[in-house]
Amino acid sequence: MKKIIGLFIITVAAMTFVSCDPVENREVLKGATTMDKINQLVRVEQETRDGKRSNYFSFYCEGLDALSSFQYGIGRYVGTKAEGVKCFVVPGDVEILFTALNSDGTKLQRTFTFTVDECFDVEPEWELFCGTGSKTWTWDDGVDAPYGMGDALWSDEADWWAPDISDNIEGPGATMTFAANGSTLTKNKTDGSVEQGVFSFNMDEQHDDYSRSLGELTTSIPVLAGQTTGEDTGNGPDGKDVKVYEILTLTEGNMMLSWLEPDETPDTDGWGQATLWFFKAVE
Repeated sequence: MKKIIGLFIITVAAMTFVSCDPVENREVLKGATTMDKINQLVRVEQETRDGKRSNYFSFYCEGLDALSSFQYGIGRYVGTKAEGVKCFVVPGDVEILFTALNSDGTKLQRTFTFTVDECFDVEPEWELFCGTGSKTWTWDDGVDAPYGMGDALWSDEADWWAPDISDNIEGPGATMTFAANGSTLTKNKTDGSVEQGVFSFNMDEQHDDYSRSLGELTTSIPVLAGQTTGEDTGNGPDGKDVKVYEILTLTEGNMMLSWLEPDETPDTDGWGQATLWFFKAVE
């Protein structure tokens, strides 16, 4: 079974929840569910492993007449019962936010707080992307052309064609931060603006016929200058946004991402057109 790292539950209800600010209690105007019912029926239980408070939790909210969700470190669960859910990848004090959405549109929330002593079954890529909680990345200035078109199998820089991004607000000097709590991706641009999304990765998923790929990174917003550079798909700002990337390199200090042009088969052909991105960790 393929393991899906991170979690995107993109439903209309889930997106409705994202915009609200976490609060402990809200005044109930009307609706089927009340805070009394939530306090009575909603439970969050933490698993103990090897005598330590772990990163695994179970959720229970059966009997509520409302759409229910639990938001935790690396994702969100929408439903009434889930057991043995891996919720966090970094130990420490944590929060799980329960939200009940009544049919009349009112929301009721309760925050559950816990301490995680040790995290179990954490994929090593979490630490490579996020360090011990969050990690900031920027363009790899050790590469002559860190963004542009190159050979999918052989290029170690964008050596076919590289757009000038010196004046791009996501060019040199811009950064992006991957954070484990919330699986967030935050871009800090050179004009002072900030853009935030979420990410997930799957090291068991690779593009067909692309043996150089280690796995896939999926984002809700593009990475820095995350646009295609191919002749058929448009170049740089005129290209299309990319939100699914092949991971070609991922170490403590370096990340190399790739996006294949449509219908490319690198392994079969021995080469292939791809947009490439080269980043380094900020020390």
